[in-house]
Amino acid sequence: MTSRPLCLTVAGSDSGGGAGVQADLKTMQALGVHGMSVLTAVTAQNSLGVHGVWELPAEAVTAQYRAVVDDIGVHAVKTGMLGSAAVVETVAGLLAGTDAPAVVDPVGVSKHGDELLAASAVDAVRKLLLPEATVATPNLDEVTQLTGLVVETEDGMRRAAEAILGYGPEWVLIKGGHLAAGTEAVDLLTDGVQELWLRAPRHDGRHTHGTGCTLASAIASGLAQGQDVPQAVMEAKEYVTGAIKAGFPLGGGIGPVDHSWQSRRRY
Repeated sequence: MTSRPLCLTVAGSDSGGGAGVQADLKTMQALGVHGMSVLTAVTAQNSLGVHGVWELPAEAVTAQYRAVVDDIGVHAVKTGMLGSAAVVETVAGLLAGTDAPAVVDPVGVSKHGDELLAASAVDAVRKLLLPEATVATPNLDEVTQLTGLVVETEDGMRRAAEAILGYGPEWVLIKGGHLAAGTEAVDLLTDGVQELWLRAPRHDGRHTHGTGCTLASAIASGLAQGQDVPQAVMEAKEYVTGAIKAGFPLGGGIGPVDHSWQSRRRY
């Protein structure tokens, strides 16, 4: 067994390299964790949007997961785009049998507004996947998809957190980046008892593709290194804030965040 922290992403591929499994692995590498992957879908995707999605069958997801976990092991798992109810159900079962913390990013819609979770899969996310989460990381659009709540204020974020916790995750991080623009980007982390507001300067650059994937993977990387949830989330917030600030243009649309911003800053 390796002495390095091991982190597994279960998510879709982004052919443009800004989000999905590609963003996850870049984040893990940047944060000193050995990243491994289970592909759930292949997308034809670039800076302008998602142009095609091909989902993998549940048996292919299971085979990848078992191949990695049974031989190499894992210290934390992150889930992203799962797509279908069958894959959501499969991944929930795999997480239930894995002795490692899980960060569930309930990906529903891409940065460009493309649907990435079938309507028939939403109930499986609520009933099967979220109960297996150490931390769930919905953005405000995903809160609406899961709960019906429309969040427009920080008080609304509290109500959203309570609603998501009702589905069973240990912690929830409500990402407030889609709140009406202000001087700060505000997120709320809570387990229903402890409450931690995370604030960072809001950067107005448009190149933010992959933000959610990057944040969830950074949290999972911290958990893989033995951090508790609040510490992992605080450090992930700092990392993704820097990555957003360093986001760069790519193609003709929305460019990605810069996963290597810390190393570039040294030179």
